[in-house]
Amino acid sequence: MWEDAPAFENAYGSPHSGMDMLPKPTTGRLPLLITGGSQQDPDWIARHGDGWITYPRSTAVQARIISDGRARVDAAGGRAKPAVQSLYVDLAKDPQTPPQPIHLGFRLGATHLRAYLKSLEEIGVNHVAFNLRFNQADTEETLKRLADDILPEFSHV
Repeated sequence: MWEDAPAFENAYGSPHSGMDMLPKPTTGRLPLLITGGSQQDPDWIARHGDGWITYPRSTAVQARIISDGRARVDAAGGRAKPAVQSLYVDLAKDPQTPPQPIHLGFRLGATHLRAYLKSLEEIGVNHVAFNLRFNQADTEETLKRLADDILPEFSHV
């Protein structure tokens, strides 16, 4: 994918140079972020992944999982690798709306989302990938509210 107009063929077909990935990686290879366990041994993930994307869990459980993953990376002699968490968000208009569980995330107001993200930051989550699939409000409006109400709290990172 780091080549110009990559061409390949596999069991699923061939794009015949009809696709490209931008921007190109600057290191000459694509970083590999392992999602979940990917049916791999945790030590293999620590040795071979460039980072790890995990699913939302309670903060206490997530803290233990991240700590264990980092200990495995250290034991394998690796450099620090980012811990990423996915999160489905349905951002309520009322910023005080308490969290209500949805599939792999929450319906909640900005005040509670900010607090939740701070708790993830405290346990070592480096990045949260929002998914707005279940968001009930207009997507553009939600993105603006996230940019205005949430991101300024994390501008230091």
